[in-house]
Amino acid sequence: MRNKINGKQLGRDSEHRRAMLRNLAAGLFEHGQIETTGPKARAVQPFIERIITIARRGGLKARRQIEARLNDRHIHTWVADPNVPDSRKHNDFFDLPDGDQIQFNRYGEVRKAPRLVQHIMTTIADRFRDRDGGYTRIVQTGRNRLGDGTDIVVLQLVGDEDGPRIGGGTSSRRRAADRRTAFAASLRKGDDDSATAVAEEPVDAEEAPEVQDAAPVEEAPAETPAEDATVEEAAAEDEKSSESDS
Repeated sequence: MRNKINGKQLGRDSEHRRAMLRNLAAGLFEHGQIETTGPKARAVQPFIERIITIARRGGLKARRQIEARLNDRHIHTWVADPNVPDSRKHNDFFDLPDGDQIQFNRYGEVRKAPRLVQHIMTTIADRFRDRDGGYTRIVQTGRNRLGDGTDIVVLQLVGDEDGPRIGGGTSSRRRAADRRTAFAASLRKGDDDSATAVAEEPVDAEEAPEVQDAAPVEEAPAETPAEDATVEEAAAEDEKSSESDS
């Protein structure tokens, strides 16, 4: 029975698993992102989130708790590795403070470099000072490892949106949504262009239709004096005829 077993075992004993999680976390804090398998990324994610939460508290107690969880070491020691190409030796993930520049001896070995715990307490903690949780993200690459076919993902620290992003293949639903968005944008752009063209089209005075004057209002003809006399004579004859009848 699986009693008193917390978390994923990842096919390793406790000592091997603890060392693996420490190395994954140290690599993430040093380089900003690491490429690993999906189960390992999901297993180390709570471990990294806890370390960042402790670093945000600050103080000597927090430093001792981080040192108990991680193996403190010099960061950027990989720049002296002859097996690493020069194109990958440039890392702009964070700015080194004054006096913490990397120094090498005449044999190319690292003589002075910032410590990992100090980097977590200063740079990483300040970076997530105003963020309550959710310090990491898992990006699917769409690739699988040869042999067992497990998925390969990228585990990153959030907040650095201008930094490197690695995305995998898009699904059919995402492609359909992108096509709909592009089609709607093209329709809006066409309507805006037509409205702008109509508004900016100059009106030629010669081709403009002439505005017809409004039809004058016909006034009722005034009654003439002759018509007035004719009306009076008719009224007088009516009175005479009425008197004779009486």
